[in-house]
Amino acid sequence: MIPKFTSPQTWQQAELLMQPTFIRLIDNIRKQLDQSEWEGSYQDVQVWTDGVTPEDKVRVVQLQKELETASPEEARTIQMALDQLPNPIPGYELHLSHHDNHLTIDLWQLCYQICFANYDEVLTQATPVKIDQQLLNENNEVDWHHLDEKARSCVSDIFARLPYGTGE
Repeated sequence: MIPKFTSPQTWQQAELLMQPTFIRLIDNIRKQLDQSEWEGSYQDVQVWTDGVTPEDKVRVVQLQKELETASPEEARTIQMALDQLPNPIPGYELHLSHHDNHLTIDLWQLCYQICFANYDEVLTQATPVKIDQQLLNENNEVDWHHLDEKARSCVSDIFARLPYGTGE
């Protein structure tokens, strides 16, 4: 789910928080993987908004592939066609595996969970997001201590809930 913002200020605060949140998230995942029997890998994915047809998705992917090897003239034509189609949003997934157990985690969703105070409510009721104000200091800058703690807690919770197969 893509967050909805109520004001330009909320959008600006989210922009301020998302990159450091993502970095803290990846760092905490690395630390947990170092102590875990689980293996992790990352994958770039394309996330589509609701209502995009399967045909449009296939067409966009096909044109993007053609764009990679196109001449400059062909690239302009292909880009014009892409501009008329829905654009996917870049996504990033963590793939965890341990024996026969496999789990995929959407890292942007985790970032949203960390950045927004009401993210569970957003998921269930499609309400606009509210920035977790504890992640910002009195100067409206990132509060690194609170961000580190929340990212660490989020990742720890995920690893604490991982199933461990009988083949250990």
